[in-house]
Amino acid sequence: MNARHQMQLRLAPWALLAVSASWGAAFVLMKPAIERQSVNSFLATRFFIAVLAMVVLRPNVLKKLNRDLVLKGSLAGLFLGSGYIFQTLGLARTGAAITGFVTGLYVVLTPLIAALVLKERITKFTWGCVAVATVGLALLSLRGWSVGVGEALVFLSAIAFAAHIVALSKWSFGLDAYALTIVQLAICGFITGAIALGQGYETPPDSGVWGVVIFTAIICTAVAFIVQTWSQAHMTSTKVAVILTMEVVFAALFAVVFGGESLTLQVSIGGAMVVLAMYLIVMKEA
Repeated sequence: MNARHQMQLRLAPWALLAVSASWGAAFVLMKPAIERQSVNSFLATRFFIAVLAMVVLRPNVLKKLNRDLVLKGSLAGLFLGSGYIFQTLGLARTGAAITGFVTGLYVVLTPLIAALVLKERITKFTWGCVAVATVGLALLSLRGWSVGVGEALVFLSAIAFAAHIVALSKWSFGLDAYALTIVQLAICGFITGAIALGQGYETPPDSGVWGVVIFTAIICTAVAFIVQTWSQAHMTSTKVAVILTMEVVFAALFAVVFGGESLTLQVSIGGAMVVLAMYLIVMKEA
């Protein structure tokens, strides 16, 4: 293993942690924005701006779009887009807290899918970290429990997000991360755009919403998914899933600092458990 590869292995987990932070911040920023613009219109605008910005920044990347990359990127994008759609449909039918926890169950589903599809061997230590992270997610998110159509739809989103993580772990190595990200986001844009057109597309109504759209498109979408795609060439899918659960912790932290929400003992313990699970699995596999 050369020095450059060792540096990539050390850098990848922290790069993913930065992605989790950006997604946690996006949750707080998007909340007032999607009250003024429909969710699918918001998502479609966000994805298409992200793709446009990436192509403008590196137009030569289009030459790297071969059949293999487009096929794999399209399938990964289908999983990712489906995750967003099912999550949105579920959120409309159930509470935000339940949605956050059920979505976070991809940390459990990812190793299951990886074991079945990729034949990855999941150690008892890793399963222990998954269990700690899951309990932590529950403490962060749950304020009661009910089972209905909304919860079922959000669970489907968790399966889709887990499948996306596993797909990138299998396909990202050896492919251009930038080009692969463009294909994934373009597919997400087409899916959410088609739904938005069917519902009646709405443009961002004011400069505040435009600001959130552009920030989430560039930082939380283009940059974030480039980093995720690159990072997954250097670590296992289960490790990725555990690190990305930090999104919930950052969302809670930003909600307290910038959203004026209170930090309860339950939330504090839940956040600490997710952080502990992430730290243990990163240090174990470093």
